[in-house]
Amino acid sequence: MKKVFLFFYLFLTTIAFSQEDAWVYFTAKNNSQLYFDSPLEMLSQTALDRRINQNIVLDLKDIPIDKSYISQIKLASGITVMAKSKWLNAIHVRGTQTAINSLKTFAFVDKLDFANKVLNQTGKTAKSFKINEQSKTKKIKIDYAYGSSANQIHMLNGDILHQQNYTGSGKIIAIMDAGFPGVNTAQPFQRLRDNNQILGGYDYVSRSANFYSGSSHGTFVLSSMGGYKQNALVGTAPDASYYLFITENDASENPVEESLWVEAAEKADSLGVDIINSSLGYFEYDNTAYSHSYTDMNGTTNFISRGAEIAFSRGIIVVTSAGNEGTTSEPHIGAPADAVSVLTIGAVNSIKARASFSSIGPSYDNRIKPDVMAQGVSAVLSDQFGNIITANGTSFSSPIMAGMVACLWQAFPNKTNKEIRQLIIESADRFAVPNAQYGYGIPDFSLALSKVLFVDDFTKNYFVAYPNPTTDLISVSFPESFNKGTVVFYTVLGKKVLERTISNQSNTFSLKSLSNGIYFYKIEADAFSKSGKIIKQ
Repeated sequence: MKKVFLFFYLFLTTIAFSQEDAWVYFTAKNNSQLYFDSPLEMLSQTALDRRINQNIVLDLKDIPIDKSYISQIKLASGITVMAKSKWLNAIHVRGTQTAINSLKTFAFVDKLDFANKVLNQTGKTAKSFKINEQSKTKKIKIDYAYGSSANQIHMLNGDILHQQNYTGSGKIIAIMDAGFPGVNTAQPFQRLRDNNQILGGYDYVSRSANFYSGSSHGTFVLSSMGGYKQNALVGTAPDASYYLFITENDASENPVEESLWVEAAEKADSLGVDIINSSLGYFEYDNTAYSHSYTDMNGTTNFISRGAEIAFSRGIIVVTSAGNEGTTSEPHIGAPADAVSVLTIGAVNSIKARASFSSIGPSYDNRIKPDVMAQGVSAVLSDQFGNIITANGTSFSSPIMAGMVACLWQAFPNKTNKEIRQLIIESADRFAVPNAQYGYGIPDFSLALSKVLFVDDFTKNYFVAYPNPTTDLISVSFPESFNKGTVVFYTVLGKKVLERTISNQSNTFSLKSLSNGIYFYKIEADAFSKSGKIIKQ
């Protein structure tokens, strides 16, 4: 079963499985304080800014793996290191069962987890880890010549956001896929090239800087978000910026691709990416002993799903395809679509009817999946030669949605990833009656935009901390109808340093305990939240 969700046939050669794949988990991370004291050694300023904006503090998952551990594993006889993950403090290795089991003799090795689960019954196995101010509506109205791509955008009322100049500008999207040939030459990507919106990329499969290679599937995916050909194709986020990562080996099916995905996600986090689109899914492998079962689709078992959940905890929105297995004997979503916080996208046709191939929920632990739906039948795309084509698959409903996520987040840049995700779900047409086929239904991004703007009209003159700057006391303004809330202060590195309750009776308090400097604050009540910056001097 291919995880690149297109309809085509592959002829696979016979493969002899003489070696095993496994994850090696380490016991600790050394020198963590050095990294906490110098966060730019592990994250870019853009990544730190995203954390600060969402009040996310640095933790041990951000600390790189101890290099000496990897060096010693590489020296072990018969072992090849395939990938690494600082988030899970683990590496993916390949070797014989005996060679891998010998790694347990290292004191710094905590657990081994074979991809072939049968081998874990007698081995040392791994644990399962469970893991604002709003911008004003622009007066300007822009009309794009969408051509045949109009329906897939209008279905989500994305054109309403585009008309107000919310086109993904300022947002960074990372695409995990199988290749991006033609993106550096074809006409529909010329606008991205001219505006320097392709920020970079990497081929993790070949360990090569040439990411304009491989399968054209990633090219199709990018075109649905960033493609632009007047009167033919306009992507859902034509002004977003993009990183292009190859994590999928189109020639074979092996769990190392889950590890490469997580490694790329960690790189995306460090670069300050806001959104990850993953038109990939994992269920069956060439070696059937490695294949997942439906019981694994619980959000906490699969390596890639655990990585996707950690990505969300870093402030990133992960958007992924539900899968194209709806008509098969195992019609359920794969990984990482099963992850709790991933925005899992199913496919509908041009008149909003579910595509029969679209994988269904629920997750094995009975959560609603897919989350929402977008057009994935006759989706309008560009191929690597610049031809405008149509194709079917949740591979395309996912990026169509991811582009709209970027547009909505541009409109409300101080919203957290949790808030944006919830806004999208609450705007969907089946929000009150979700099911295993449609999830919460088809989102209405115009409704999501209007909902927040309504709240903003109410709060724009209230819930502000003043005076600013201050030497000691500050007050919070609010309307007469306000009852009670909290205000929390954070350092520029995201560390919470003060929290106070505010109400009609108590809206003034002292910052005397804080050192002089710049702080971020967040005021929260049941119906809203608002962030700001204040200077203590």
